[in-house]
Amino acid sequence: MKRRDFLAASALLSLFAGEAAAAPQKKASTTKKKTTAAKPKRSTSTRSSRNAVQQPSRPPVHSAATPLIDHPPEGTSASRLPPVRAPELPSEWRTYEIVTTLTLKAAGQSLRFWLPLPASQDSLYQRNLGYSWQGNPDNASIVRRPDGQLEALHCEWRDAASASLRLVTHVSTADRHFDITRRSVAPDRDDILRHNLQASTLIPNDGLAKQLGERIVGRIKDPVAQVKAIYDWICDNTIYDPSLPGCGNGNVHKQLISGQYGGRSADINGLFVAICRSIGIPARCVYGLRIAPSRLFRSLGLRSNDATQAQHVRAEFYLPGYGWIPADPSDVRRAASYELLQEQDSRLASLKRVLFGVWEMNWVACHVGNDLELPGQSGRRPFFVIPEIEINGKIQEERHPAQMPYAISARQIEL
Repeated sequence: MKRRDFLAASALLSLFAGEAAAAPQKKASTTKKKTTAAKPKRSTSTRSSRNAVQQPSRPPVHSAATPLIDHPPEGTSASRLPPVRAPELPSEWRTYEIVTTLTLKAAGQSLRFWLPLPASQDSLYQRNLGYSWQGNPDNASIVRRPDGQLEALHCEWRDAASASLRLVTHVSTADRHFDITRRSVAPDRDDILRHNLQASTLIPNDGLAKQLGERIVGRIKDPVAQVKAIYDWICDNTIYDPSLPGCGNGNVHKQLISGQYGGRSADINGLFVAICRSIGIPARCVYGLRIAPSRLFRSLGLRSNDATQAQHVRAEFYLPGYGWIPADPSDVRRAASYELLQEQDSRLASLKRVLFGVWEMNWVACHVGNDLELPGQSGRRPFFVIPEIEINGKIQEERHPAQMPYAISARQIEL
């Protein structure tokens, strides 16, 4: 579905919803007048009591405590849904080979290595075709959680005098699109939805996040339009900071307190997730890796086969009847920063429309976990997207990724 068609459909759906909500109220008002004239008067207390029974109270605005999945607004896309249709499998798939190598000569020192892996659960936009590896770790294991919270490789060397590892992963991807006219997915598990309404260490769901969400959404009732308003606000009010290392620190609390919004992908998309959760819409960050050049802008993909520093965080939100819907306001701001695009540039406006509902799959999703305890570690990590090295019990996170003893490469292949 083209972007302009999606926006037109959203506007029409909101219009129809408003008319549908207004018409019954008008009809009810007329009927009440006629009935009052024909029937004898009743006491005010009896009428009030009966109205209290017939019109149960409902929260006027959903929030993390009263989420959309429990209280869908009347006459909106959450309660008036298009017919269910069978999902259409993408026709264009591309296959990639991702190679991770690690080499370290540190005699007498222990070494541990954690690496995020592409998600093993197949979807309509990504398929994991398997792994093969060579090396000399004393222990190696792949850790998977069935809820998608973590996919990781963990290796240990008791003596890293000549530690080596080579892991080859094959994955196929297809561009992911959201179609507002199609309802084709079963509801996600209730525990997963509620987990993605909760706050994490760096991503709040109340307080300043809720105040900001309510200010952005205002009187908008349609959930699609609500999230679109949040997305537009993020795109218009955040700044991408290429000087920050990795994907940023993801600290949404700090942004909300300072009123300075932005950073890198974990920061900008983390803010989007926080505001969605604050108004009762399940949302989550998806941690992954860019693996190919972009057809949209050069800055949104690889410029060579080197993917060592290509980690990128995306976002998605959940609407009843539609499932998880992709978004990436961070890449809107990234393109504006790297491509030197002015706010009034038509190319930036077009990219903004595209990245609400579309993921260009020159990127692979690894997991959706926050506040993770990696295997063999005692403390929790707020999020896990960049591989970690521990030498003699000390995490080497203060070092720049380019100085780490590992490298990641990616290339498209034909099978």
